[in-house]
Amino acid sequence: MAAVLDKPSLWQRIRPIFQGFDGPLALAILLLAGAGLMTMYSVGFDHGTRFTSHGRNMLLAAAVLFTVSQVPPQRLMALAVPMYVVGVMLLLGVELFGITKKGATRWINVGIVIQPSELMKVAMPLMLAWWFQRREGMLKPLDFAVAGLLLAVPAFLILKQPDLGTTLLVLASGLAVIFFAGLSWKLIIPPVLLAAVGIVTLIIMEPQWCAPDVDWKVLHEYQRQRVCTLLDPFKDPLGKGFHIIQGMIAIGSGGVWGKGFMQGTQTHLEFIPERTTDFIYAAFSEEFGLVGTLGLMAGFIFLIVRGLTVALEAPTLFARLLAGAMTLNIFVYAFVNMGMVSGILPVVGVPLPFISYGGTAMVTMGVGLGILMSIAKSKRLMQS
Repeated sequence: MAAVLDKPSLWQRIRPIFQGFDGPLALAILLLAGAGLMTMYSVGFDHGTRFTSHGRNMLLAAAVLFTVSQVPPQRLMALAVPMYVVGVMLLLGVELFGITKKGATRWINVGIVIQPSELMKVAMPLMLAWWFQRREGMLKPLDFAVAGLLLAVPAFLILKQPDLGTTLLVLASGLAVIFFAGLSWKLIIPPVLLAAVGIVTLIIMEPQWCAPDVDWKVLHEYQRQRVCTLLDPFKDPLGKGFHIIQGMIAIGSGGVWGKGFMQGTQTHLEFIPERTTDFIYAAFSEEFGLVGTLGLMAGFIFLIVRGLTVALEAPTLFARLLAGAMTLNIFVYAFVNMGMVSGILPVVGVPLPFISYGGTAMVTMGVGLGILMSIAKSKRLMQS
């Protein structure tokens, strides 16, 4: 009888699994996931099975998030070097034996067809956070040079595929770690100033540099066309500039309050290309207007601020660097997507987190948020 009374209940057995979860972080994720489901239902209800598939992808990402959140940061650190090495080897495999689709070689068959560049979005910050943890207390300029080399190798291989969007995301996640590790402002300001001068020069020289017979050498032709289209989309309004123009029209036509749920004319008359993937922000803005857009931005800001708070309070250097990188990765995703749809950045094929359709991107986001939750849990459990 005593043995029966002493037997723990089901809740007592599973409670440790949920113990330490960060409430504000979970709330931010749930709010954005809800916005994503609502938006996908509106823009994708007449688009095959996009809504149900989006919901399935979210459930898969949630399962990944929950699983990764159970892994303590110490074990994540042990995975850093193997994940990085495997990722680089797979990228080399893509270069040698990759599968080409639509002019890009980004996939490889290893029993199943995978895109190794997606792995590097997680492996890159893990590796650099591991490196700076090893060098804690004795950092020298050479250590930052090694970190730059570790970042440059996979970034170069991804850029060769070519995949500019993923290259930017991998670079952003790696540079975030290097910045948080204490890179001197003396080394940050000159490249920023140089980039600013380059952008101004490009705008001034656009008529000459964007002429049809000009070769930029450093970019593929389709990448050059994307930059030139950004500078003047009305040169080819029914061709290369169509995406940007229709995105801006949809955003502007939403006004302050929007046209209403499932009432977007630009969206449902199919003027917006890729309305369930890369350009879903234009559809969202048309239906929910400035007020809805500000609400969506507030959701992302809430998530980013909470993520940076988790990074600030993390117990180790590795955890701080990793949490900061994962948080800024979400910022880059959102900023680049909103910027390209609004016509202030080139179209590079970056999805809007939680909102855009896409299984691989959603699962990768789940891994990143799971790591963030794991770091938040480790701090809470240490305190308790």
